[in-house]
Amino acid sequence: MKERTGIVAVEGNPLTLLGEEITIGQKAPGFTALDNALQPVSLDAYKGKVAVLVAVPSLDTPVCDMEVRRFNTEAANLGDNVEIITLSMDLPFAQARWCGAAGVDKVTTLSDHNMADFGQKYGLLIKELRLLARAVLVLNTDGTVVYSEVLDDITKEPNYDAALGAVKELTA
Repeated sequence: MKERTGIVAVEGNPLTLLGEEITIGQKAPGFTALDNALQPVSLDAYKGKVAVLVAVPSLDTPVCDMEVRRFNTEAANLGDNVEIITLSMDLPFAQARWCGAAGVDKVTTLSDHNMADFGQKYGLLIKELRLLARAVLVLNTDGTVVYSEVLDDITKEPNYDAALGAVKELTA
């Protein structure tokens, strides 16, 4: 598996990403992750919809908590043709517990803990931590990447306005 350095860090300490970089204009690779009921879900489940893939290290951290809550709030204004999918290496049980405690009900959470299929195919698996790097990707209804942001430090929040702007352009 390809290793990439110099892309992400945690509080300034460099980390290694595993997998190929995903670029704008590329067809999004298929992946399978587990939902909160331990059922496999593939990217194909969102075919025909605008999909926002939100990769986070762990829902139980302050920045991830704020980020997913913000996307949950924004989801209410995006319409039925938009799916916001948060992926992390958290266990499905932990994701379900967190969503319940946080009142998150408009964002789908999927766990990549089992096979790291998403993390490897999207080049977001952090070798040293076996966590996902923080990233936001927007896919059009054909599954093509139209927006991508990989945060240079996993402790930073994404550019919400840019990501949501990309979604709104697709749904206008």
